[in-house]
Amino acid sequence: MHDDLEATLRASAAWRLLRTDHAPLILGFLGQVFVEENVRTIAGSDLTSRLDDLLYVLNEGQTPPRYPRPPAGYLDEWAMPEKGWLRKYYPQGSDEPHFDATPALEKAFGFVRSLRSRSFIGTQSRLNTIVELLRQMAFGAEEDPEVRLAELHRRRDLIDREIAEVKRGNVAMLDDAAQRDRYQQLSAMASELLSDFREVEANFRALDRQLREQIAGWEGSKADLLDEVIGDRNAIAESDQGRSFHAFYDFLLSAERQQEFTDLLGQVQSLPSIEPDPRLRHVHYDWLDAGERTQSTVRLLSEQLRRFLDDQVWLENRRVVEILRAIEQHAIALREQDLSGLGMTLDASAPTVVLPLERPLYQPRASLTLDSALVADDDRELDATALLDQVFVDTERLAGQVRHLVRQDAVVGLTEVLVAHPLEQGLAEFVAYLSLSDVDLAVVFDESNPQEYQWSDETGRQVVARIPRVTFARPGRVIDALPYDGSTHKDPQ
Repeated sequence: MHDDLEATLRASAAWRLLRTDHAPLILGFLGQVFVEENVRTIAGSDLTSRLDDLLYVLNEGQTPPRYPRPPAGYLDEWAMPEKGWLRKYYPQGSDEPHFDATPALEKAFGFVRSLRSRSFIGTQSRLNTIVELLRQMAFGAEEDPEVRLAELHRRRDLIDREIAEVKRGNVAMLDDAAQRDRYQQLSAMASELLSDFREVEANFRALDRQLREQIAGWEGSKADLLDEVIGDRNAIAESDQGRSFHAFYDFLLSAERQQEFTDLLGQVQSLPSIEPDPRLRHVHYDWLDAGERTQSTVRLLSEQLRRFLDDQVWLENRRVVEILRAIEQHAIALREQDLSGLGMTLDASAPTVVLPLERPLYQPRASLTLDSALVADDDRELDATALLDQVFVDTERLAGQVRHLVRQDAVVGLTEVLVAHPLEQGLAEFVAYLSLSDVDLAVVFDESNPQEYQWSDETGRQVVARIPRVTFARPGRVIDALPYDGSTHKDPQ
């Protein structure tokens, strides 16, 4: 235990921040900007100006100045790799550095904030949450139908008794202490969610950096490299963290759920026993912005990884061209010589030629532009458990259907698949087709040729999706499914 703790503290950027002499300045300034104000990215000039104003106030009347260095020097120091409290980067299309906080800063700021004494510490709501989580896990994993039915009957009996009490005029109200208890837990969980988004984004960046290092030092075949890269990308998406993030982000994209959350939050904020937290007023929009930034980061990293692979392929192809030209030069030099005695013995009647371009290259999945603007068509009450009732789509069944069609035709489009097997589960099944990951299938997206797909949902309403053309093919026939645009590789800059 001692050695593990020592190694953890030695490698922790948050622990180094807590031990530095300027910890009050760093936590006070960066915590206010990136945590309290929830700023996800800020230009270097703006952040320098704000730090300059703060240093002027802190140094006023101090001889010598308490913080004598220029503000830009402090920011550059905090962004150094050995510090790890700020991330300094250049956004696409900008020549001005921008800054963002790291998960280490949020952890250190949260730890210091937890040291403050609290006048009220609620425990009842957390106990209720623990019991409810245990109940969900216990009965959610139960396979016996009788046990599940018994639990559902118990819940129905509780609701029936509560309805009867309300009809008799006995309405159970939460007292002021219970309201403050639950509001305190709500505020803490909302802040933790924002911190989690930044850590998820950092995990994606770490995965991308690991893949680049692996590609740069790879000595095996290109096929093995692509298998390794695609496997790692699928692993992060199919992990518990990836599934939870995508389920939460899908929940945020629902306009009806956003409106319901806004109404409930406004109703709670107006309770007389609650001292409203101003950060919670628009917290769901902060969640949505943070989630979109994480998604944008993943899309940008995928595009950069594709260009990195293209550069590697171009260098290999140039070497092949140089070898071919050398062979041509040798052939021209030997053209006038007698080569009748030149030959060799082969075991087979002809050599087996495997061309480099017969091997499929890595094709990153194209990003989809989703129109999430939904209009609520009525005022019906929604069940808050909708998030937990996720639709299960059997991807093995879908992959089997596509494999059957691909065996008949080496390349088949999504349109032909939907004609042969119409959608049964609506949008969820449609999205599952786009995310199929199978060793016997390759999914190719053609952004230059968008297509519309139409189906009817469970209410009979027509749904139309406009996305890039989707084609399924056997791994060895991916080139046949790709459109040729006549582009050629250029020298890397």
